[in-house]
Amino acid sequence: MLPSTPADPDLVRALEAICGADHVSAGDADRMAYARDMWPRSLIRQRAGAFDHPPEVVVWPGSAEEVAAVVKAAVGAGRCTVPFGAGSGVCGGTLPVRGGVVLDLKRLNRILDLVESDCVAHVEAGAIGEILERELNRRGWTLGHFPSSIYCSTLGGWLAGRSAGQCSSRFGKIEDMLRKLTWVDADGRLCETPFAPPGFAPWSADPLIVGSEGTLGIICSAWMVIRPLSAKRRYTAWILPDVEAGIDCMRSVMRAGLRPSVLRLYDEFDTLVAGSDPAVDEPGSSLLGGLAEKASAPAKALFHLGLARVLQMPRLLNRAADLLPGGCLLVAVFEGEDWERDLSADLLAEICAGRDGKDQGEGPARHWWHHRYSISYKQSPVFMDGAFVDTMEVAATWDRLPAMYRKVRQALAPLAFVMAHFSHAYSEGGSIYFTFAGAASDDAAALGVYDRIWDAAQAAVSAERGVVSHHHGVGLSKARYLVRQLGEAGSLVCAVKRAFDPHGRLNPGKLGLEEMDP
Repeated sequence: MLPSTPADPDLVRALEAICGADHVSAGDADRMAYARDMWPRSLIRQRAGAFDHPPEVVVWPGSAEEVAAVVKAAVGAGRCTVPFGAGSGVCGGTLPVRGGVVLDLKRLNRILDLVESDCVAHVEAGAIGEILERELNRRGWTLGHFPSSIYCSTLGGWLAGRSAGQCSSRFGKIEDMLRKLTWVDADGRLCETPFAPPGFAPWSADPLIVGSEGTLGIICSAWMVIRPLSAKRRYTAWILPDVEAGIDCMRSVMRAGLRPSVLRLYDEFDTLVAGSDPAVDEPGSSLLGGLAEKASAPAKALFHLGLARVLQMPRLLNRAADLLPGGCLLVAVFEGEDWERDLSADLLAEICAGRDGKDQGEGPARHWWHHRYSISYKQSPVFMDGAFVDTMEVAATWDRLPAMYRKVRQALAPLAFVMAHFSHAYSEGGSIYFTFAGAASDDAAALGVYDRIWDAAQAAVSAERGVVSHHHGVGLSKARYLVRQLGEAGSLVCAVKRAFDPHGRLNPGKLGLEEMDP
């Protein structure tokens, strides 16, 4: 089922001369492995045996200089290049849609320098997040960036997709931590941007390269802001009457100038999932187990049909979720000096109590913290059961978030089971992280349902003037929605692409660039 695209022998030999024969592969097993990321639409197709976008050859360069030489060799052979971090992206951002060369950067994994007096570290792009964080912690520092994919994502991937970690309300998104980039351009030249200390904003390519998903250049290393590691945290949790009350609490917290490490609000059903114990969940039960437990006796019988069969009745499931007892869990975690933690928790308590909140103590927040990466591993059983699950993270100003939440749920009710939480809060707005699950009679039908889900959801987001993506990136999955969102401004984006990559050889097909500038 793997499309046969034999690699150019001359190109393979040239790449072997650069990186060594052990770090170059044109074998089918490696080509199949790099014909995917974690984009659920692609996973549905691969479940049916279709691997649509294999590269011609995979390369594992060991230095920035080798990355530059590989790109130069690919240019000479007329091939495209696609950077690859750890493959945990969910938007098809690393799929080599035109074959060519995939550069897996995980050998570039070192902390090259750490300047404690300036609170910065120079780190290579292929560093795995959890390994990087543990090494910084060992030295008494933290990057403060904790995406759910931290075990299987890289610094370069975070920068390429404008990632947000779970503590973004305190530390910011990944672009807020950046001070300088080293990257390779479309002609294979190694480039460096000026170092940008606080308060100084020189003309720089950094804001363009970050978030460009490898379409403007290949990130090799970065100088990042680091912070002293906090010795203590304070955990607190509240139950609010409904989503609107919870959103109002989050807005008040951020406008009061508080800087919680974590501030997350779960809707009624996601509150059940957030409180479940990952250690005892059966496959798929984290998604629907709470609903089955709360369902009436006749409804309980439905859940014995199997996950895929149940998910083919989304209207019924969403209606059952709407009838759950009210209450939305708000989780907050504070760190810093003792006075900051205590004052922040006291102010949060005052805000929540004023909106009929009920104090849950620190237990739910501690439970969330200790299991905060577990949800990523609860999705595989859904696919193995013949269903599918995906997430959509969008953002808007505070006044539009409640309506956007309701409209997306209403639009998806006939198509998929939906739940959501609110996170990544700012003084002016925040992000909604939707999770939807569905199923169909076979994989071909599932693809049709999947596409209708995304079209309906993004139409609802657009109607409330939300953004198509907050921190997962765009890739292939959201390209057409980005084209619609940018409108006439797309011509400026295309002009930048032509300036950086006039021949379209860097990660082609992503961000809707071809649609905006055919």
